[in-house]
Amino acid sequence: MPHPKSLKANSSRSKKFRASQATESSSTSQSQEHQKTLSDSFRSSQSHAYSNDIAEESPSKRLKLNHTLMQQPREIVTANEMYNFARPNYIDLTNGDGPAPMTTVQKRSNGISRPITNASEAGPKRLVVKNLRKAPRSDPEAYVNHVWSQLDAALSAILVNEKLPFSNEELYRGAENLCRHGRAPSLYQTLHQRCKQGVAECFEQPLVAQASTADHEEILRAVVQAWQAWNDRLKIIRSIFFFLDRSYLLQSPSLPSIYEMGTQQFREQVFSNHVLKPRILYGACGLVAVDREGHRTVHGSDLLRKVIKMFHDLSVYTTDFEPELLGRSSSFISAWSDRQAKVLGLGDYIQEAQKLIHVELQRCDDFGLDETTRKSLGTYLEDLLVDQADRQKKLLDSTEISRLFEADARDTLKQLYDLLQRRDLCEKLRVPFEAYISDHGSQIVFDEAREQEMVSRLLEFKKDLDSIWRTCFARHEGLGHSLREAFESFINKSKRSNMTWGTDNPKPGEMIAKYVDMILKGGLRAISGRMPATKNANKEDMDVSSEDEDLEINKQLDQVLELFRFVHGKAVFEAFYKRDLARRLLLNRSASADAEKSMLTRLRSGELSSGCLILPAADFSIECGAGFTHNLEHMFKDMELARDEVASYKSMLEQRGSEISIDLNVSVLSASAWPSYPDVPLVIPREVQQAATIFEQHYKVKHTGRKLAWKHSLAHCQLKANLPKGNKELVVSSYQAVVLLLFQSHSTNDEISYAQIQAATDLSRLSTPHDTCFCSQLLLLDDVELKRTLQSLACARYRVLSKTPKGKDINNTDTFSINNAFSDAKYRIKINQIQAKETKEENKETHERVAADRAYETQAAIVRIMKGRKTITHLELVGEVIKATKSRGVLDAGDIKKNIERQVSDYCSIDVNIGHANRSTRLIEKEYMEREEIDGKNAYSYLA
Repeated sequence: MPHPKSLKANSSRSKKFRASQATESSSTSQSQEHQKTLSDSFRSSQSHAYSNDIAEESPSKRLKLNHTLMQQPREIVTANEMYNFARPNYIDLTNGDGPAPMTTVQKRSNGISRPITNASEAGPKRLVVKNLRKAPRSDPEAYVNHVWSQLDAALSAILVNEKLPFSNEELYRGAENLCRHGRAPSLYQTLHQRCKQGVAECFEQPLVAQASTADHEEILRAVVQAWQAWNDRLKIIRSIFFFLDRSYLLQSPSLPSIYEMGTQQFREQVFSNHVLKPRILYGACGLVAVDREGHRTVHGSDLLRKVIKMFHDLSVYTTDFEPELLGRSSSFISAWSDRQAKVLGLGDYIQEAQKLIHVELQRCDDFGLDETTRKSLGTYLEDLLVDQADRQKKLLDSTEISRLFEADARDTLKQLYDLLQRRDLCEKLRVPFEAYISDHGSQIVFDEAREQEMVSRLLEFKKDLDSIWRTCFARHEGLGHSLREAFESFINKSKRSNMTWGTDNPKPGEMIAKYVDMILKGGLRAISGRMPATKNANKEDMDVSSEDEDLEINKQLDQVLELFRFVHGKAVFEAFYKRDLARRLLLNRSASADAEKSMLTRLRSGELSSGCLILPAADFSIECGAGFTHNLEHMFKDMELARDEVASYKSMLEQRGSEISIDLNVSVLSASAWPSYPDVPLVIPREVQQAATIFEQHYKVKHTGRKLAWKHSLAHCQLKANLPKGNKELVVSSYQAVVLLLFQSHSTNDEISYAQIQAATDLSRLSTPHDTCFCSQLLLLDDVELKRTLQSLACARYRVLSKTPKGKDINNTDTFSINNAFSDAKYRIKINQIQAKETKEENKETHERVAADRAYETQAAIVRIMKGRKTITHLELVGEVIKATKSRGVLDAGDIKKNIERQVSDYCSIDVNIGHANRSTRLIEKEYMEREEIDGKNAYSYLA
């Protein structure tokens, strides 16, 4: 159904065309009449029809329609009347000749009619609009010029940092339109020229003018500010010409992007300017120099970071700035190294060099220097501070390095190792390292004043060296070999001195045996008492509970055996260890029987308690195998058999019902396994002599053909003393017991002079063993032994005798009596057994015996080699002898020659002392061998 608004529109359009007056008036009247008819029709329609139409409209249209309906009066019009109205006179816009086509009304089944145009009268018509204005066509070049004028105005504002005259969108659309219509190449060229001109006018010319009056830092700061300004403006330019950058330039590899174009223009016009470039580089290197001098400031540091970033952005860091910086750095480092090497010692030089390296490399990180600069700078530092010949000579100076070791400057030593490691020079550190170990170790070994502290000092020295090797030298393999070789070298050095009683025996073997004796005899208390006060001594090492004492003893034994493995010749150690073990077993002075057996197991197997080998298994089995410990094991077996013999003896006494006033315990020992002891004449009491005789008879019944030699000097006794202030049980030696028995038949106030005791000793020699006077019970002592015995009873800790006058020394005029004031909280008192302490004479005898055995072993090896080779040169013979006797210690070539030609005078005196006098020591004189010459070389031939 046609809408009333469309009819009104037709009416209004007819008025706009200027038709004739009659036609216009007729048309107007008909239109009014038609509108009236429509109004009546709308007023008579059902309300629900209009509500459906209104519901389909939008809310705004719905309100407007309701408002129109309310203003018109309602008239009822039928549907047929609404479509039956007079045909209006329309203006022909088609410029047709005939009238408008007639319209008929077709009636539908629902009673509603609609007009139908007569198809026979209608035909194609041409629509002609009169007075239609044609829009003039625009000129493309004019549009291009217009857009560029806008863009150029915008560029001018950007370059001078002013507000844009147009919006960003308008400028972007203009640049985009030019690109879309094929103007991208010309647009890019125009933009390139405009930017180049802007850089020259806004940045280059002002900076060049400023360079004539400003210093390097001011120029550098101005250039950085200019670059930052140009960089910010370049971002705005790129945002406007973004379509050009991402369409045309992206597809043109030969053309740089807008940002690259702007960077290139700034680099070529500003940085590469012949006036500005040297000032920029000098200013940047000047900031680095100021920082090297320690005058770093916040502003200077910030400027340097910005400058380095600018160099990276302009792509001139590698080509221009880095070579200039490295050249100046090389000169600075070289001058610094020459200056510091002259005025500083090694320790200070190492610390300053490491500090310089750290500062230089840290500066690279702080200011964003390139990694290539860091590597090149590190190379310069290593070359000039370490690798030069003069610097190597200073860094590897043995004297200076020894001072660092003596001062325990571990941080400096680690820095020295790090410096040398930079050029793989750590192997060259072996020479000064070995020199220090050898010198310091030799001082310890040959220090007579501190001889008793030798082993503890060597252990501490070894502990320090191991710690330095681990922490400072990073477990360097070559330096580890140097440590072992140098330690092995000095510990086997020997020289004829008072310490070795004129022999060439190494002293460490003796002292290691004594140190082990101290541990096994006294436990940790003895160790703590003998441990020297060193700078690295750990107090907690000695603060061990009693329950962990065995573990700590094993630990100490392991450390000693680590030291023992460096000793080549074990003969000295074996002699002293055997002697000390005999004392511990006979006097029952071992702190732990398990520790004794554990030590013996270590010596036999060559293993530590931790499972680590002391030496390689092959070498150790030769030096410390079953043969080494055979006699030591036999000594333990003898002690076990002795206990069985004593038990058998006491059982025999019980069976006989014999009553003996004393409790006798006898240790029967094999003379071949035990050390030899001198026979000291001693007149023992009758009771003791009687018990000893019964035991000897019992023993010979069980073991026919054996002979017993009594060693009274090794005996000890337990005496019950009735003293004025209480009864005591005294554990004393046989010497002390005989001296105390002198006072048994005297009152407590009686005094015996030293002269009387000495005279009584002389009388005892004339007395028969069964003399009843007290003089027969004296021990035959020389003057020194008698004074030592009296000193232990009257001047030591437990003074059971009183000496007049008071004093620590025994004089010939002294007198002795029972100490009536003696008292002690303990009932059982053990007085020091003076005869158990080693004497100088015993040490001398042991060293001389070892030296003599060594000489005979060498001669025997020479004879065996000559018997097998028949003919041999001198050098070959020396080498064969050294190889054959290596297990007992390395011999000197001079000593071997002396054993070939003759024995030295010291060995002749040794022969006398040990009962081998008048033996010929010349092998040639004995006709074992004779001299001859083979190919001009000195040689020997064996004589059958």
